Amino acid sequence: MSGTAARRAVVVVLDACGVGALPDAADYGDAGTNTLGHLAREAGGLRLPRLQALGLGSILPLDGVPPATDPVLHGRLHPLGSGKDSTTGHWELMGVVAPAPLPTYPDGFPPDLIAEIERLTGRPVIGNVTSDGLSAIDELGEQARRDGALIVYTSQDSVLQIAAHVGAVPTPELHAACAAVRELMSGEHAVGRVIARPFDGPEGAFERTGERRDFTVTPPMESHLDTLRARAVPVHAVGKVAQLFPGSIDVAHPGATNAEAIASTTRLLGELDSGFVFTNLIETDQVYGHRKDVDGFHAALREIDAATTAWLDLLKPEDLLVLTADHGCDPLHPGTDHTREHAPLLAVFPGNGGRRHDGPLADVGASVVRWLTGSDGPAIVPGTAFAG
Repeated sequence: MSGTAARRAVVVVLDACGVGALPDAADYGDAGTNTLGHLAREAGGLRLPRLQALGLGSILPLDGVPPATDPVLHGRLHPLGSGKDSTTGHWELMGVVAPAPLPTYPDGFPPDLIAEIERLTGRPVIGNVTSDGLSAIDELGEQARRDGALIVYTSQDSVLQIAAHVGAVPTPELHAACAAVRELMSGEHAVGRVIARPFDGPEGAFERTGERRDFTVTPPMESHLDTLRARAVPVHAVGKVAQLFPGSIDVAHPGATNAEAIASTTRLLGELDSGFVFTNLIETDQVYGHRKDVDGFHAALREIDAATTAWLDLLKPEDLLVLTADHGCDPLHPGTDHTREHAPLLAVFPGNGGRRHDGPLADVGASVVRWLTGSDGPAIVPGTAFAG
């Protein structure tokens, strides 16, 4: 296809904004989940005029978001493999399907692993529980601050998280400790992510800092990102995306908060002449989804809605913009973990025709490759392009 060298593509992941339970959701204890549907009901209707005009309410019934009169390409996407976390969700968007479920530890980590973490880091470990991060810090934060200890915890996802008070364990030391633990967690213990969670403040008012860092297991197969780089298309990552694809990103840009990630994405749309921008907007998951904060979740979506208007104004005639998600985090579901759901798809590009497209998450990466290179990637990487 002519003119692809000057094209741009942007994929924005609205973290945890699922749109209905997958057929196997019951196997995960997630039957009947619907993050955006239930959020809309609990909020008394969502107010998202730009996303509504693009066709968000054409994907599924949403209180306050009627179907669009002239939608862009829209639909629901599903994973080809197992899992319901950021690692597998983002991987699948770029055509990486884990050959087997990543290990989880609902009863905590084995004592020998905990002992090895203490040996590697030279710090005592406390916790070793399944918990949401805020509860772990509230309950164990003072002990961690007083004793210079590491709070180790996990969830239903394939993660090992380590929280430490910055006054007792400097953040660079915590990052180094998590890098060492990442090396430890290999083979049968190769969790999807080891996550550093520094926090600060006095007892009763602990707060996470913006220095979270994810140490992700290497993807088990080639991705659409690797195809882009092999064809000399620059790949820009905003937020935690760079940490989910080690070795597959050309330039990483700030995005620890939604405001920062939105600003980075807006700047890149104003500066880049060509290439791919892959953005994660984390707060609908990390800040509001796990806390079941309906009002905060809605406010974050409204911020994204406003940002989408700005991005549309910056698009050039030959640009592709995709809005999607990686999993769910249903505010009405028991517990605080992610939920196994479809992801929404809204795709803006010339000639999109307003049609519906339901398919694998990998179709996003396949579309980016075709849009930016004019041809498909290797057959070994799944996904069928809906644009290009």
